[in-house]
Amino acid sequence: MLGRTAFGLWRARYGPWRRPGKSCGRGKRGAATLSVTPQPSLADEPVCIRAAGLSPHQKVTLRALVLTENEQMFDSSAQFRADDRGLLDVGRSPSLGGDYLGVVPMGLLWTLSPASMETPYQKLRPCTNLTGRPLRVDLSLHSGHTQAGMIPGQILAKQAVDRWYSKPGVRWIRLREGRVRGSLFLPPGDGPFPGVIDLFGDEGGLTEFRACLLASRGFAALALPYFGFEDLPMTLVDFHLEYFEEAAEYLWKHPKVKGPGIGVIGSSKGADLALSMITFIPKVTASVCISGCNANTLTDLYYKDVYLPCVTHNLDEIIRLDSGVLDLSGTLSDPNENQKSIIPLEKAEGHILFVVGEDDKILNSKLFAEEAIKRLNTHGKNNYKLLSYPGTGHHIEPPCSPYCFAVIDRFLGHPVLSGGEPIKHCYAQEDSWRKIQEFLHLHL
Repeated sequence: MLGRTAFGLWRARYGPWRRPGKSCGRGKRGAATLSVTPQPSLADEPVCIRAAGLSPHQKVTLRALVLTENEQMFDSSAQFRADDRGLLDVGRSPSLGGDYLGVVPMGLLWTLSPASMETPYQKLRPCTNLTGRPLRVDLSLHSGHTQAGMIPGQILAKQAVDRWYSKPGVRWIRLREGRVRGSLFLPPGDGPFPGVIDLFGDEGGLTEFRACLLASRGFAALALPYFGFEDLPMTLVDFHLEYFEEAAEYLWKHPKVKGPGIGVIGSSKGADLALSMITFIPKVTASVCISGCNANTLTDLYYKDVYLPCVTHNLDEIIRLDSGVLDLSGTLSDPNENQKSIIPLEKAEGHILFVVGEDDKILNSKLFAEEAIKRLNTHGKNNYKLLSYPGTGHHIEPPCSPYCFAVIDRFLGHPVLSGGEPIKHCYAQEDSWRKIQEFLHLHL
């Protein structure tokens, strides 16, 4: 149910609420309808959005709205014209205005952003109960082309879309095993399944949605926090790779996980941790490095007799844009000036997939991936693959994740520029998600 305040905002903006899927108005040919298939769907799965019962060439606006469990609103819109039969297929009809232009079948979901009354630069995240509750998107079809800041036209039809992060039968286990904390997601069935550890960046805490989607796609996935959760350190302190080795050992020994090795997927800071794991931990045989660095970043890393100092950000190099958004693209120190910080990837026996956006404004991840590949080639290694995407920023996530121009940084307290162009970035997410799964299946 919509909260009282949120419901009032909805009513003021969209008009009286009617049950999803019901017609709310008529074109000249009869009642307008709005349909979405498949319904329900997994959050990383494309959907087809169609309207019927419109007048020939009628101008309409499609709007999407999400109300999170914290009662934050995210919305998007696109303007269309029905065909000569009064039909509209978002997968074939170009958007003529709104939050994107052209034929983009998933454009309404990809361009969801905080509504005008909300704090900007927030990321849309699913509810905490991933296996028991979907992300609900409410679609509404309005007459006319609604311009930004104007009250939408008459509602012609509505439809609710349930986007699940968990397919039926996925099992969720909250993990407290030795020092290891996190959430283990197991696919339905007896298995065994390929095992993957999932790491995010320096935002801290436990992020589960990617691991849950991986389980829905056949992986035993461990969402592994490393600070800012339960009894783990609350801030970034020196890392000891033994914690990550203990997690790898737990997953490798799990009766539902098949060998001979496990994989790890990491984003941002999690990416250089993923590279360190495949370099030093033998049980890790496949590593996906998304928007990362070829050196150890942010805090020093220890493992047995190994010590990797960190490269850090020089905050004096931050550029403040006119919008107030911070550009960090020139702040990270050059790893080549601190050779001991560079991860000795030539020691890795497994396979590595680098995924980078060519317009990454937080890390120059394409350059760092090329430096890593150069080092591997120098040592006669070819155990890598590079996915490099033009027009793509830093936060490359599963295709259920809308584009974020900037995100409020946990430490700086200000929005930080992510880079990329909305539609190019989201197509890169769609393509890389498929290829990441193929890579992990191949090497696990």
